Amino acid sequence: MKALVCNTPGEFTYINKEMPSVEDGMVLLKMRRLGICGTDYHAFEGTQPFFEYPRILGHEIAAEVVEAGAGSSFKTGDLVTISPYFYCGKCIACRSGRTNCCVNIKVFGVHIDGAMQEYITVPATAIVSGEGLTVDELALIEPLAIGAHGVGLAQLNKGDTVVILGAGPIGLGTIAFAKISGAEVIVIDVNDNRLSFCSERFGITYTINPLKTDAVEQLSKITDGEMAKVVIDCTGNLNAINNAFKFLAHTGKFIMIGLQKGTIEVIHPEFHKREAVLMSSRNALPHDFAYVIDCIRQGLVKPMDFITHNVPFTEVKEKFNHLLQANESLIKALISFDE
Repeated sequence: MKALVCNTPGEFTYINKEMPSVEDGMVLLKMRRLGICGTDYHAFEGTQPFFEYPRILGHEIAAEVVEAGAGSSFKTGDLVTISPYFYCGKCIACRSGRTNCCVNIKVFGVHIDGAMQEYITVPATAIVSGEGLTVDELALIEPLAIGAHGVGLAQLNKGDTVVILGAGPIGLGTIAFAKISGAEVIVIDVNDNRLSFCSERFGITYTINPLKTDAVEQLSKITDGEMAKVVIDCTGNLNAINNAFKFLAHTGKFIMIGLQKGTIEVIHPEFHKREAVLMSSRNALPHDFAYVIDCIRQGLVKPMDFITHNVPFTEVKEKFNHLLQANESLIKALISFDE
């Protein structure tokens, strides 16, 4: 079978490798779709923490069951996705039910080889049933679960003002679930196309491009000086994160879904006087996946709205750089293995 390996930052190579064997408790999957995540772009650029090379990227999966080992309830032909966070079950986080931030976590496509290959094997415990969804929808479940998890941590109440930084795929999912919670959502991004998308597809009343206006001043006007009860970063951009502390209301929460390598700078008196909460949001939990699937089935979230690009697996090496440069038009790219 064919696999695509990121050897070093900026370098992909197609290789041929043997089909994986199926052991007890494991399931052999034929890849159908694979979402390209910000993690994959950052890994290719060499800016992704927790990363070693060479690595087969990819963890946003839609696949078809080929063979299931003993003890699995899945059958040949089932369409599935996976929760790509393989956890130890023994550490302090796992014992607390927080398997998303396991001390010994192995994220598929990050710490271990992922899904940019024609067939993969994964633990049966990681598989999430397709629940009648299409392969394109299934490939969006994991990134949507990331947003759902971050919104869940925010514990939003109806009418809370929420500033969401970044309107990429993770940001859009976060916007969707914040709106479902009844929050008043304000979106900040430097890409006017994405801001227009938020207004047109999500009905967002207020969007701010900080390159064209003073974001603090605009937010103050919108909120009558109270600022945002919750700020959620989905950019992973250090400047955006550092500047966003100014957006926080007193008693506010700052949730960081985005990830970067630098040092966050907080002016302590400003943060302290707000009695604010700073919290990271890592990966997602099984109930987040279930919630996302339920929202899709109810029509509350429409994954197909996010997909702007589709690339055959055999052309990913050639076209990946183009996707990196497609900032104006790109929202979500899928890799198709149906050739």
